[in-house]
Amino acid sequence: MAKEKGIKLIANNKKAYHDYFIEDTYEAGIALVGTEVKSLRMGRCSVKESFVGIEDGEVYIYQMQVSPYEKGNIFNKDPLRTRKLLLHKYEINKLMGQQKMKGYTLVPLKVYFKDSRVKIEIGLARGKKLYDKRQDIAKKDALRQAEKEFKIRQFD
Repeated sequence: MAKEKGIKLIANNKKAYHDYFIEDTYEAGIALVGTEVKSLRMGRCSVKESFVGIEDGEVYIYQMQVSPYEKGNIFNKDPLRTRKLLLHKYEINKLMGQQKMKGYTLVPLKVYFKDSRVKIEIGLARGKKLYDKRQDIAKKDALRQAEKEFKIRQFD
């Protein structure tokens, strides 16, 4: 099979952008088994309820759902198993230091193929308060309304 070039999005976590301020992003590899990769090629992945944690100097993703591969029979693993993320040691140390600061957490943002390898983008995030979410919704509504009015003026 020839190597594919470019980026193909598998799953996106829009909820993370609604619930958190994303301060910084990191690209990490992910340790998977063969049937999980085949399932990801079919687009069967969800990161909405997942979260990232650091234990013993290693980064793991929890509750990331990769649906079982239909033809995988006994080789399929648990869909919600904990998976190891592959980052450089200096990146892990930097994340550990920043995560200890008040209010910071690590959230998965998207899962994608990059040159036939599965990558996950994780973000260093700070939680939003309810009034922050309301402000974001108001800005989006105002922008949507302005675009709608501009479109109407173009046709007149």
